[in-house]
Amino acid sequence: MTIEEVQEKLEKLRAEISYHDYRYYVLDNPVISDAQYDALMRELIKLEKQYPELITPDSPSMRVSGQPREGFTTLSHRLPMLSLANVMGEEELLDFDRRVRTSLLNEKIEYVVELKVDGLAVSLWYENGILERGATRGDGFTGEDITPNLKTIRSIPLRLQKPVPFLEVRGEAYMTKEIFLKLNQDRAEAGEPVFANPRNAAAGSLRQLDPSITASRKLNLFIYGLGDYKGTDFTTHAQSLNFLKEAGFPVSKDFRLFNDIKEVTEHCRRWEKQRFNLPYTIDGLVIKVNSLAQQKRLGATLKSPRWAIAYKFPAEQAQTEIKEIIIKVGRTGVLTPTAVLEPVRLAGTTVARATLHNEDIIKEKDIRVGDRVLVHKAGEIIPEVLEVLKTERRGTEEPFVMPAKCPVCQARVIRLAGEAATRCPNLTCPARQREGLIHFISRGAMDIAGLGQATIDNLLKAKLISDVADLYYLKFDDLVNLERMGPKSAQNLLAAIEKSKSNPLYRLVFAIGIIHVGERASRILAARFNTMECLMKSAFEELVVIPEIGPKIAASITAFFDLEQNRRLIAKLAQSGVKMGEKPPEKRVGALNLTPLLNKMFVVTGTLKNYTRDQVQEIIRKSGGKVTSSVSKNTDYILVGEEPGSKYTKALTLGIPVLREDEFLNLISSEIS
Repeated sequence: MTIEEVQEKLEKLRAEISYHDYRYYVLDNPVISDAQYDALMRELIKLEKQYPELITPDSPSMRVSGQPREGFTTLSHRLPMLSLANVMGEEELLDFDRRVRTSLLNEKIEYVVELKVDGLAVSLWYENGILERGATRGDGFTGEDITPNLKTIRSIPLRLQKPVPFLEVRGEAYMTKEIFLKLNQDRAEAGEPVFANPRNAAAGSLRQLDPSITASRKLNLFIYGLGDYKGTDFTTHAQSLNFLKEAGFPVSKDFRLFNDIKEVTEHCRRWEKQRFNLPYTIDGLVIKVNSLAQQKRLGATLKSPRWAIAYKFPAEQAQTEIKEIIIKVGRTGVLTPTAVLEPVRLAGTTVARATLHNEDIIKEKDIRVGDRVLVHKAGEIIPEVLEVLKTERRGTEEPFVMPAKCPVCQARVIRLAGEAATRCPNLTCPARQREGLIHFISRGAMDIAGLGQATIDNLLKAKLISDVADLYYLKFDDLVNLERMGPKSAQNLLAAIEKSKSNPLYRLVFAIGIIHVGERASRILAARFNTMECLMKSAFEELVVIPEIGPKIAASITAFFDLEQNRRLIAKLAQSGVKMGEKPPEKRVGALNLTPLLNKMFVVTGTLKNYTRDQVQEIIRKSGGKVTSSVSKNTDYILVGEEPGSKYTKALTLGIPVLREDEFLNLISSEIS
């Protein structure tokens, strides 16, 4: 193909992929399969690798790109992002309406009512239809530039369907309840601090210096309004929302128009009860004067607009009694204390248990068995003990003591220095086995369709399995007589188990359950070592220099493979036919011979002429090389552009080979045969 034909092909692929992103992430109505979508994305990435000079900022391939940054820069908002004043009940809402009507004497007033999603407010800037910048609200006048992180949110369009010269939109980035629960579960299993609620999780995810971490959190976003704009015009807020929807933005379908404040208050009362049915959390409703001309006349105070108000729902709390504190043992051996409560109705459901997280939190709050406590649902999801009602103590309450032995297998528990988690170290603990099996078959791991928790329990009860490798030795006769397992189901399950043998290596690395090794780290390790055997033999010093791994994960990996029972488990999986590695990187990618880069550690510094730093780092990684941000004795090459700085000086001191850009190109280029 000529360069013009390649460019035309790329533009067509980008437009097609962006359309399918919109169908899937905004409309929730995909029209192609995941496999078809993946094929389009692979074709795009393949072409962009061959022609990196044709990569554009709005390409779907750029949603997760670049290296972790040293810090955030600031970005001034063209128009202030003011916060909303709050009202807490019907009377205060009526007062707001009276103030509006006093200022707009004898004028017809219409209100738009929207859900107040509980997340992080952000601003997005588009120039000629292309996303250029994104920032947090900050102090309302200046926010943090988090553009690379916002680009990882799939519902945010990189190119608008209705471009205008300039458009600034405001929205709320949020995390769904399902993703929040899974994230906290994974963090608890890894002995890491959990997030208090989805809002904190969303804010923490967007303020990561590494965009790939943000991408792994699967955030979403609703656009709720405009900032500055040029090239279009509206008379009402509702018109602007409809325009934003047509431009490709995710706009909540739940906004409503009302002519009477009494109707607004009734709508607010309905949502107080309905909010618990949403897949995300809301903490109230936002009421806005619909007319933009009236908004302008009403104006604003130094902090808040006078034409909008937030109706906040009252926090749901309840008193109950702690009947017992029990211990749950997770797949990584973490002992999690849980309060068994006198059942109480809270946030739409009956609550009978509340996690207490760890021993330190119990001591900090002085929680005892028999205490009367105040409970709520953090983020409307997780039952949590807010405080102990110590004035109601009777003297019979019992302080909690973390058991010295695992309540399931009686192994002596341990607590590592610097961690809040107490763990059972016994890999053969029945509780760890069950949770480990459930993790192994999960979607992010080996993804064995048709194999759920109930079947795992039945297999354990029948003593057909004791570890994850046993799944691959099951026979038809083993399964067909299980409860709720007929001949067809047994055949389908065996087929799904067989299919999982060919999963990519990173899935297996994630599935075996190494402490602190999540899906992202598993991908990095699989790309670095290519085979399970090489990973098993890796030394701490070799692991710790890999970007995003670090000493904590490196120590966990070496400790895992030092255990003979774990090495036996891997051997058993290999013997069953589970794929233990990937093909080494191909010799050619387009016109590049990438073999010389295999397993070599690079540092890139200075300004390059032919590539951006991100592009050349991607070439190195895709070829099996490694990129790190700091120079050390483990560095194989330093690739130097103009004005390289202190890294170049340190490389010279250590005697590390220096490559100029033309030398790097000579190293990897070859004639096309």
